[in-house]
Amino acid sequence: MLSFIIPIFGVMLTFFKNIGHLVYRIWFYILVAVPIIIFFPLLLLLSVKEKWYPYFFWVARNFWARPILLGMGCPQRIKRDQKLRKGKSYMLVANHTSMFDIMLMLRSSRNPFVFVGKKELVKIPVFGFFYKRVCIMVDRNDTKSRTAVYMRAQRRLKQGLSICIFPEGGVPEEHVVLDEFKDGAFRMAINHKIPVVPLTFLDCKKRFPFTFYRGGPGLLRVTIHSFFETKDLDENHKASLREDVRAVILKELQAH
Repeated sequence: MLSFIIPIFGVMLTFFKNIGHLVYRIWFYILVAVPIIIFFPLLLLLSVKEKWYPYFFWVARNFWARPILLGMGCPQRIKRDQKLRKGKSYMLVANHTSMFDIMLMLRSSRNPFVFVGKKELVKIPVFGFFYKRVCIMVDRNDTKSRTAVYMRAQRRLKQGLSICIFPEGGVPEEHVVLDEFKDGAFRMAINHKIPVVPLTFLDCKKRFPFTFYRGGPGLLRVTIHSFFETKDLDENHKASLREDVRAVILKELQAH
């Protein structure tokens, strides 16, 4: 009798667990959409002019990213080895494993920054409408697109903003702890003489991975590492800077 009941129990347990993960995913997309809908007129107004972007950033950070993460049952704990200075521009780089990364990056920096990200995110309903208005989109298969990205980023830096790039160039495969980094963020940081700020997101893959029937509430830990200065570097230092930054993030991931 037990040999019959135990497999049935296992199937039922898996079924209800998958239902829970499905509800968790649906709840996430509701939390993403609802603040945008509520604040749509304000967000639309603040996205009209680039000089108003810091106000757009403040609203997104406090009334979009924060409710989403807390609503998903994911409080944050941020460890800062060095603090960002108000009014200074930086190049923010972090590992990329989850859609939580966008919200967590917003919560990690009070300094307004602009995301550089793939153009495919424009297709996400509601979110994509503002993404294309305020972020710098890149088509990594188009050389002209990469050149345009550089010019737009340069303009934003001159406005006193920071730039955020996930240098893996996408989300790595499940078994990869940290993929190889692309050059763009480090070339840009050197050319504009701005510090590179490495951030390690330790729990996003566990809390909300791209694998569908996985994840769940819990703490999100972030480490903001000591900055890498670029004022004395040139193009010849690009590769060493890229690998040094990657090594810092990888070491933190492996330690946890």
